[in-house]
Amino acid sequence: MKITVVGLGYVGLPLLLALDRHFDVLGYDISAPRVDALRAGVDHTDEITAGALREFTGRMSSVTDDLAGTDIFIVTVPTPINVGNTPDLRPLIGATEIVGRYLSAGGIVVYESTVYPGCTEEVCVPILEKASSLKLNSGFAVAYSPERISPGKDGKKLTEIVKVVSASSDNAKETVAEMYKKIISAGVFLAPTIKSAEASKVFENTQRDVNIALMNEFAMILDRLGIHWTDVLPSAYTKWNFNRYHPGLVGGHCIGVDPYYLAHKAHELGLVPNVILAGRCINEEYPRQLARKYIKHKIAANSVASMTVIAGVTFKPNCDDIRNSKVEVFAKELADFSDSFILFDTTCSSTETERFGFQIHKALVGIRDINLVLLVPHDALIDNLKAHDFKSFYGCSINHIYALTKIEGYDNLTLL
Repeated sequence: MKITVVGLGYVGLPLLLALDRHFDVLGYDISAPRVDALRAGVDHTDEITAGALREFTGRMSSVTDDLAGTDIFIVTVPTPINVGNTPDLRPLIGATEIVGRYLSAGGIVVYESTVYPGCTEEVCVPILEKASSLKLNSGFAVAYSPERISPGKDGKKLTEIVKVVSASSDNAKETVAEMYKKIISAGVFLAPTIKSAEASKVFENTQRDVNIALMNEFAMILDRLGIHWTDVLPSAYTKWNFNRYHPGLVGGHCIGVDPYYLAHKAHELGLVPNVILAGRCINEEYPRQLARKYIKHKIAANSVASMTVIAGVTFKPNCDDIRNSKVEVFAKELADFSDSFILFDTTCSSTETERFGFQIHKALVGIRDINLVLLVPHDALIDNLKAHDFKSFYGCSINHIYALTKIEGYDNLTLL
């Protein structure tokens, strides 16, 4: 059985390497430079090591004709949002058109890309039928298994996360489930329908988004009362049924995006998803509020002349992924106040920095006095501070440290 993974990014590449241990696999990506780099043992997302790439025994290609003869296609392309926060399905549609041209009788197309409930059957299936001249279930089958990978060294990996699977036919569901069981040690869960599997993914991330929004709103209320949330939540955590969420920047490719997919479908159904959209508004506003709070602190401390170094730019700690990072929103707010600042991060992926709104520095050269704003506390950043007794940071003398939460071993900081 030949399996082709379509899209070799944060999701597709780890999946391809896992499947390679059990099946005849092909990894396809529309980007020839991406494929060339992987063949040379370089993963610019820094999720896969050169050693792991050297052990890969399958094939990688950017040539569509190599997809011929595939039994199972697994589509793992990104599903971003447009400027108006509506689903951008162009990568998904493009990948589906390519797959459809090479889909043969008896084939199965598995979608892992996050979509709104109904998208696979309403958008993808008609494209597959038209491109292949086959009919669903009589000529081919589709399945849906949402990706749940958490990028970064602290995140759960592919094999450690239960795989939800559903399909358009019982035979296809069984085949796809057995395929995933070969690589997923955490097990496989069979969802009753494709729509229910699609809904489970967007709901997982929408739930997190709304809960964090509640924490962020709570933090803003406490701020007006002159209280910081770090002095409140430890008490709340002592209650057995209190959910341990805390305020923070909500970015990335899932939590900051998926609720818009669910909201889009709700609008199509004539419903107004008030709670979902309210949560999104709060989480989009929170980094702006933090930036304004920092400016007030800086003026009050009479340290306006000091250079601001915003340390940690990725969307979460100990991760190289800067996609949809809310540090960019924080920086834009500082720019509106004409504050002089530098974005600094030694861990972010070099390929993604080109899409960021500001230059990201990996070294601090020619800078003396700084106000350090620690938004994303990578272990490497904290280790550097501790190694220099919190007095200097990568060669720069620290005037003051501002952070979203407390740092173990250091009390003389201002909490944002």
